Amino acid sequence: MGRIAVFFAEGYEEIEALAVVDICRRGGILTDMVSITEEGAVKGAHAIEVKMDKTFSEVDFDEYDMLILPGGSLGTKNLEAHAGLMAQIDAFYTAGKYIGAICAAPSIFGHRGILKGKKACSYPSFENHLEGAIVTAGPVEISDNVITSRGMGTAIDFGLAILGLFSGGEKAEELAKTIVYR
Repeated sequence: MGRIAVFFAEGYEEIEALAVVDICRRGGILTDMVSITEEGAVKGAHAIEVKMDKTFSEVDFDEYDMLILPGGSLGTKNLEAHAGLMAQIDAFYTAGKYIGAICAAPSIFGHRGILKGKKACSYPSFENHLEGAIVTAGPVEISDNVITSRGMGTAIDFGLAILGLFSGGEKAEELAKTIVYR
């Protein structure tokens, strides 16, 4: 089934983060919302404050199969500035465990050299940060253990792709019908 952690920094894009959490939880994936601020709630780019399940210091990374980074310009900068989170992103990638990012956040993977030779997508103005990637305009790209997506308008696609990885394409299609997606 899998267990994932979605990381929240001040300035995250609310829809990108919460659509993934919602879809994965509906699909039966254990999904934790994790604050990197060590606060119990984190405010997004549009001043929507969301209560977290855990703070970064409470996370046992051995329990997770995937780490997800939502976008937002400020949120992405704050995520990338968190050394502990970046160490875990690198460790997951090296171990072949899944990592995912949407909107501006795939730029973090580009800066870390993770996207070299991989298909990847991001918010259009961040494509130049996808260093070494084969950049596409697809809504979601899955390349080995790295999943990227373009933005708020592709957040449901991103969530369904993640659900499909852990529960199968049939389960993702069934959920898409349930939420009247397309």
